[in-house]
Amino acid sequence: MAGHGHSHGGHCEHESEEQPSDLGVAYSLYTKIDTENVQCLNEVVEESGKLVFKPWEKRLETDKFVESDVDEELLFNVPFTGTVKLKGIIVLGGEDTTHPSKMKLFKNRPNINFDDVNTEADEEFEMQPDLDGTLEYPVKVVKFPNVHHLTIYFPKNFGAERTKIYYIGLKGEYTKPPRQEITLMTYEAAPNPCDHKTEAFNPVPHQIR
Repeated sequence: MAGHGHSHGGHCEHESEEQPSDLGVAYSLYTKIDTENVQCLNEVVEESGKLVFKPWEKRLETDKFVESDVDEELLFNVPFTGTVKLKGIIVLGGEDTTHPSKMKLFKNRPNINFDDVNTEADEEFEMQPDLDGTLEYPVKVVKFPNVHHLTIYFPKNFGAERTKIYYIGLKGEYTKPPRQEITLMTYEAAPNPCDHKTEAFNPVPHQIR
């Protein structure tokens, strides 16, 4: 099965636009993940799925990884702390045939489980073994412009009973949630006399009738 080659519709490429030294900067979206609420289904060790979202510089460290349990499937539900325009993904899998061979991405569908993954994905990839974490899978940005939750599903590997993953890297642009606007609106509820010319202004919100 290792002979998957390098022709999968142009979905993946070894030579990225960034030089390897710049990948660590490009793949920094792990800092924008709501790590406490990341879910990984079918993991052998509870909470181990969260550990694969780490700095690019630590992708080769083998002490932190996730391994599937009863079969080769792994499913990650990944919430972000804001909105993301997703541009690329890197997956460093396990040795030999434990490396995932297929990946499906679903956007903004929190709490997907294995009963839901047979529906059409927003994008899917035939994967190649990547043991140094430099093989990029560029996603179609037009399909992932405003992502607050990303589901990553690995349905199979290259023949092993279990799938192993050391690192998942995400590249894209991050937008903070509009919390400051909410704060300003709260202050605005108490009007400044200089801003409101009419004395009939009532700052108390009207209840729904």
